[in-house]
Amino acid sequence: MLRLILYRLFYGLLTLFVVSLVVFAATQALPSDPAQAILGREAADPARLAALREQLNLDQPLALQYWSWLSGVAVLDFGTSLSGGMPVSELLGPRIQASLTLMLVTAVIAAPVAMAIGAFAALRRDRRFDHASSMATLVLAAVPEFAIGIAGILLLATGGLKLLPAVYAGSSTEVLANPDQLVLPVLTLAIAVSPPIIRMMRASMIEVLESEYVQQARLKGLPERTVIWRHAAPNAIGPVAQVIALQLGWLAGGVVAIEFLFNFPGIGKALMEAIEARNLPVIQAVTLLIAAVYVLVNLIADVVGLAANPKVRVSSR
Repeated sequence: MLRLILYRLFYGLLTLFVVSLVVFAATQALPSDPAQAILGREAADPARLAALREQLNLDQPLALQYWSWLSGVAVLDFGTSLSGGMPVSELLGPRIQASLTLMLVTAVIAAPVAMAIGAFAALRRDRRFDHASSMATLVLAAVPEFAIGIAGILLLATGGLKLLPAVYAGSSTEVLANPDQLVLPVLTLAIAVSPPIIRMMRASMIEVLESEYVQQARLKGLPERTVIWRHAAPNAIGPVAQVIALQLGWLAGGVVAIEFLFNFPGIGKALMEAIEARNLPVIQAVTLLIAAVYVLVNLIADVVGLAANPKVRVSSR
């Protein structure tokens, strides 16, 4: 198990290295000059442009620029924002905390609820609840997350109900102080990530319920509740952990559209603002952070899958 974790960790770091190359190359290919963006058109005379390019190391070869940026990233120094001159780490610190809070609240609500719905659908196989949940998950899986958010705003914020605020109006440092403003973003993300978890939990639970050891437990006269929660559910969670990891990894990138839609002050909104302002250090930092979260979540899912699935533990030896 430790060998497999180290193996996945190595490939995770390799993935981040490749992502850093792609991100750096893509931002360098953008048709914009960071020095020109800082000085503006009126103040950007050739002498000042040359001096600022030298200060930002833009006059060096791309290989040296990449090495300088990567060396800073290794010590969590993402450079200086081109808008305002603030260090990127200080700029993104409160935004990262806000986005992680939004993702954590969504995960804590969506994962257990989706697994419970999937397990209940498996126990009610080919009945009304099973058919209804299957149809609902198919429809929701095909709808983009921003469309779900717009529908939530129309139904719960700007329509006749007007139960919730349409946008987030608080600061990035006091996210939990405004729980009513979190409902729509969390609800939107939870609905967006739940369908694959529900479907996988249903399929995994049906497979486990039809297995020989579950049938043997029933033949021994164990109560149905004991059979389900002690023998069936723990073995059904293993495959679902991978899907949950993929969905939580998607959250790291999916929050971009949702934060922009609800005016939530997280890394998604920071990325949109940086793209609009051609703020390359912020774009590079946010993109790399999203990739790092995705790799970390998948590594955790591998560990959970090994711990929850005896078949996986045996096959990994």
